[in-house]
Amino acid sequence: MAELQSIIKVENLKRTFIVGSEEVHALKGVSFEIYQGEFVSIMGSSGSGKSTLLNILGCLDQPTSGEYLIDGISVRERTKNELSDIRNRKIGFVFQSYNLLPRTSAIENVELPLVYNPDVSHRERREKAQHALELVGLKDRMEHMPNQLSGGQQQRVAIARALVDDPVIVLADEATGNLDTRTSYEIMSLFQSLHEQGKTIAFVTHESDIAVFTSRTIFLRDGHILRDEPVSTKSAAEALAALPKDNDY
Repeated sequence: MAELQSIIKVENLKRTFIVGSEEVHALKGVSFEIYQGEFVSIMGSSGSGKSTLLNILGCLDQPTSGEYLIDGISVRERTKNELSDIRNRKIGFVFQSYNLLPRTSAIENVELPLVYNPDVSHRERREKAQHALELVGLKDRMEHMPNQLSGGQQQRVAIARALVDDPVIVLADEATGNLDTRTSYEIMSLFQSLHEQGKTIAFVTHESDIAVFTSRTIFLRDGHILRDEPVSTKSAAEALAALPKDNDY
């Protein structure tokens, strides 16, 4: 059996902030790996360190000490431009608030990560964006503006944008946080489908009823990993079907 490829590897990761005259230890020596094709949730309450960890995983911040490798590349002591390049080529982001450009069509929003990639022609950019929107079930909404789309559809556009440059990992930050239960389950069903197609996903959430749709959960508390364990994964499609039809979910 072929050895699983390590997509994310962190070793003894620490992050300390200076607030006034005090040192705040947001991460206190965190170590784990995420392998190709895994669907991992990162859980923790406010102050657990999960936002700090996500910023480091997303190359938006640097650890104070420790090692972080993404797809075999060390991010330590990189310049801002180098971090930006790693971020653009290796990571797809999905945010709680969608972060779509308001006066820009769905397909143009999805094309955005490719605009600054000199290796991708205009035609190829359009084809990749169309394919990504088809993957998330929005084939017939490509020319719609964000204000013509529901919250769930806007989040699908954001997921398509995250997938368009075929990143090694998708980092989702509270991606169901602004959605009602039914729409949350629809989005998790989409993530499960992407996972089945081999995508690697790290999903930050504070909701345990959402984490059950992933296959492994890393629990953070006070800057430490409390637990890192497999999940007996529930089907989001089945959970969606089980919701009362007429209830305002």
